[in-house]
Amino acid sequence: MTNRHAVVVGAGIGGLTAAIALHRRGWRVTVCERAPEPPTTGAGIGLAPNALRALDAIGVDAAHAGGSAVPTTMGVRRADGRWLTRTDTADMAARYGVAPIAVPRPTLTAALTGALPAQAVRYGTAVTAVVDDADRSTVRTATGADLPADLVVAADGIHSALRRAYFPAHPGPHYIGEIAWRALVDAPDLRITAMSETWGRGERFGVTPLSDGRFYLYATALVPAGTRSADARAELRRRFGSWHDPIPALLDRVDRLDPADVLRNDLYDLAGPLPRLHHGRIAWLGDAAHAMAPNLGQGGCQAIEDAVVLAHLLPAGDGGHDSRSVPAALAAYTAARLGRTDAVRVRARRVGRLGALRNPLAVAARDLTVRATPTRLALRGMDDLFNGFHLPEL
Repeated sequence: MTNRHAVVVGAGIGGLTAAIALHRRGWRVTVCERAPEPPTTGAGIGLAPNALRALDAIGVDAAHAGGSAVPTTMGVRRADGRWLTRTDTADMAARYGVAPIAVPRPTLTAALTGALPAQAVRYGTAVTAVVDDADRSTVRTATGADLPADLVVAADGIHSALRRAYFPAHPGPHYIGEIAWRALVDAPDLRITAMSETWGRGERFGVTPLSDGRFYLYATALVPAGTRSADARAELRRRFGSWHDPIPALLDRVDRLDPADVLRNDLYDLAGPLPRLHHGRIAWLGDAAHAMAPNLGQGGCQAIEDAVVLAHLLPAGDGGHDSRSVPAALAAYTAARLGRTDAVRVRARRVGRLGALRNPLAVAARDLTVRATPTRLALRGMDDLFNGFHLPEL
C-alpha cells in the first residue's frame, strides 16, 4: 500500500514541525514554500516549556538542534532599569520540568528541515489553490504541477490565502496598533544572561540571549499602521537610546548591521476565531489558524502544539488496520485545539494592552501592581500555558 500523502503549505516553524510529525507517523510529506530559499536572517524564537514538551513528543531536541541558550533570569523592567518582576529559570525548570530556551529562527528552521527526507521541502513553489474533494485533495502550484494529497496542512501564515478561500466571511487580520523591530546582534563581551522585556510608555524593548554570544532584540511602539522611517536603526536609537544599560550598548551593535537586517513589521492578530480549524481534508495551524500578538511568546509555541496534536490524531500514514478517516481526525483536531488557541490569542491581546499603556498614572499603577505580585503567583498564572500541552486520547 502506498503511504498517505500530506502536502504542507508553508515552511515556517509550524509547517516544518507538522511535516516531521507526519513523516514519523508514516506519511509521505511534501512541503511547498513560496520563498525561493530558506531564511538566513531574521529573528529569534522563544520556546516555552509547552512547546519543548510537544517537540519532545515527536523526538525533536530543540535545545540541541537549535544551539540554544538558556537564560539565568527572566523578567520585566522599567526604562530606568528597575526590575518589576524577575524569576530564576531554575525555578521554572523545577515547576514545569524544563526551562524555556531561545533559538535563532534560521537555525531552528534549518534543523527542522534537516529532520525531513531530502527534497521534501520545495522552495520557490507557491500554492495557488487547493481543490478539496471527498476522497482526495489536489494542490495546484505556480510551477504548473498538481499534487494529489490525502491531507493538506495550511501553514501559510497570518495572511493565509487558503483561509480566505475557505472562510471568506471571516474578518481576517486585525492591526493591534503597534509596530515591531527585530534584529540579531553579536555582543558576547556584554555578558548578558537575563531575558528581559522593558516597559516604557507605549514602548517596549526585549533582550534575549542566544547561542554563541548573540542576542535577539525586539522593540515595539504604538504608531499608525504603515508608518515608515528612513532608517530603522536611527529610529531605535531615538526611541530607546536613553533607556537603561545594556540597551544603549546593544543599540551600538544594531548600528553596525546592514539596514536590511533590522526587520520592521506592523503587528497583527486574527480579528476573531475561525469557526473551525478544518474543512474536509484541509487543516489550518499556526498563524493561518489563530495569529496572535507576540506578547506571551506563544505564537510559535502554539503552532508547534497544533502540529504535534494534528499528527497524533490522524491515522498512520501506511494505512494498516487504522480505521480512522482523515476528515474525522480533523474534526477531532478542531475539538482539541480551537478553544485553547483562541484563549491564548485573546490573552495575548490583553497583555499587550497592559504593556502598551501610555498615560503616566496608568503606567505607574501598572508598574506598582506588577512589582507587588509575588513571584509564585506570577508563575502560577502561567501554569495553564506552560502545562497546557497534552496529547488527546484516541
